[in-house]
Amino acid sequence: MKNFLALAFVMICFSTSAQLAVSPIPPLDKSPMDMSYFPINYPILKIQNKITSPLVMRVIYSRPQVNGRKIFGGLQEYGEVWRLGANEATEIEFFKDVEINRKKIKKGRYTLYAIPYADKWTLIVNKDTDTWGSFRYDSSKDVVRMDLPVNKNDFTEDMTIVFEKTNSGANMNMYWEDVKASLPIMF
Repeated sequence: MKNFLALAFVMICFSTSAQLAVSPIPPLDKSPMDMSYFPINYPILKIQNKITSPLVMRVIYSRPQVNGRKIFGGLQEYGEVWRLGANEATEIEFFKDVEINRKKIKKGRYTLYAIPYADKWTLIVNKDTDTWGSFRYDSSKDVVRMDLPVNKNDFTEDMTIVFEKTNSGANMNMYWEDVKASLPIMF
């Protein structure tokens, strides 16, 4: 019986350590990645054959949650560069040339950063893509910076970015905690 128990124990230990060592599936991320399009719901409109205007832009970002924390002025310190989300730095792709803060931005992929303050955010469009966090942020690769007013808003647990059509293009609206900031994009 002792031999059987010892053998069973060894087999359980070997099986568990083998499973942990070769698992090809990473654990579920706490901040899931999301994507917003302009025109809004473009992929759904595309499969329904209801497209009335071409794809202009999309933003890919991870959605952190408040989880009872103080975000702005707490977890995210004022005056510090932020990846505008969690995990990988937020990316925006323009499918045509656009204009931000009277500066023409060529179609292509860019990284978005923000520097939050109590009364405004400095939003940054940067040429460096495929980066994690803001640890290697390089201001020499900035394409444009724009100060955005911060507005108090209803509480938003999960950071959210959505586009809103305007007469001259669209606003990229960013919501998190009790804050809303809007980036006007003209095209």
